[in-house]
Amino acid sequence: MATTPTRSGSASAGPAADDAAAPEEALAGVAVSEPGAGNGKAPADAGGSALASTDKIVELADQLSACADQIHERVMKEIRSYGGGPVPEKVQASARALLEDEVLLRQRANGLYVDAATFIVKGLGKSQAKLVRLTADAAEKIRKIGAIGEAVGLVGGLLALAGAAATGKPMTILAAIDKVEKHGKALNALQPKPPAKAS
Repeated sequence: MATTPTRSGSASAGPAADDAAAPEEALAGVAVSEPGAGNGKAPADAGGSALASTDKIVELADQLSACADQIHERVMKEIRSYGGGPVPEKVQASARALLEDEVLLRQRANGLYVDAATFIVKGLGKSQAKLVRLTADAAEKIRKIGAIGEAVGLVGGLLALAGAAATGKPMTILAAIDKVEKHGKALNALQPKPPAKAS
């Protein structure tokens, strides 16, 4: 399987040793919903336990790469929105941080592609379909988010999930999934509710 190219020459084909497990403070998330901005591929196996085969590890890497694409596109859209004028310092800081996270997410996804067979997890207790929905929903949230700074926690959660998958440890992976879900619910709460219809 060919690795997904990174947009930065500093990205490597796999995670560094200290990238294998992301720090707790980097964990973040997304609520589970219908797939949004995924890679358009059907799930390798809609049923069965998540990450229980090489194909499922590769599928997660595909989803994480799609999320990295959305990070890049959303940051570029934000920068272009200033029409060549000065970008506020706070926005610049968020944009730089997210672009660095994009590179790291691609590195970790590439590492999953390269060593997929070594990261198989048996009996994770989560379905592959749910994991695909989770990451697809994350990509969609990144695409639609209002202020790019709001995406930082979610992106951290994806990094944590990518790092956790590379450990092959079920408890670490489940903790990362849980964090992603919680951050997704928090982002949902930030969205304004439609006004009630007049009776």
